[in-house]
Amino acid sequence: MTNIQNLLFDLDGTLTDPREGIINSILYALDHLGIEESRVNELNSLIGPPLRESFIKRYNLSEKMGDRALKLYREYFGVKGIYENRLYEGVDNVLESLYETKFRIFLATSKPTVYATEILKHFNLDRFFTDITGSNIDNTRTDKSEVIAHVVNSNTLITKHSVMIGDRKHDLIGARNNNMRSVAVTYGYGTTGELRAEHPDLLVNSCRELIPAFIKS
Repeated sequence: MTNIQNLLFDLDGTLTDPREGIINSILYALDHLGIEESRVNELNSLIGPPLRESFIKRYNLSEKMGDRALKLYREYFGVKGIYENRLYEGVDNVLESLYETKFRIFLATSKPTVYATEILKHFNLDRFFTDITGSNIDNTRTDKSEVIAHVVNSNTLITKHSVMIGDRKHDLIGARNNNMRSVAVTYGYGTTGELRAEHPDLLVNSCRELIPAFIKS
């Protein structure tokens, strides 16, 4: 992939595997709402998209109850779930290689910025990022297209020299809506079918494949 200067990364399912913390936080919220979830394995589909909307859609909640579910979720996630997380193999080495090759690296996530920043600091990855952008804690700027647009506008990026890297269709749609190329990673939480349907410019099966995609030997 040529003429790329700026790399925008998703977080959940792209840099880290957050399943344990997210699922535990969801179950905590559901328990406090008196909702029984018998198909826990299906909760993987909630990893990546904005959670408030996912709660409302999956459990047929009102807007008010959706807010309540998200508040309960954060009670657990903000204290414990945020650290029930792990890096995908090779992520730190990939980011270091890209950083040393003089790419500008940005985070573009639907997770609140405050949580995303803490996660990157926890794994000592924040040093590679020019900017860390997520949603607002008041549940605004949750749409990935809005997040990417904020990164572009705040950092005066030229979109034809930028690429969005993520594991869900929302990342690829967000890139397209901002006239940006996209790379889909298949090791996260989006299915290959979901990703191919959005026609990414490149599909990779491991984090390490990002190095030859951007750094020519």
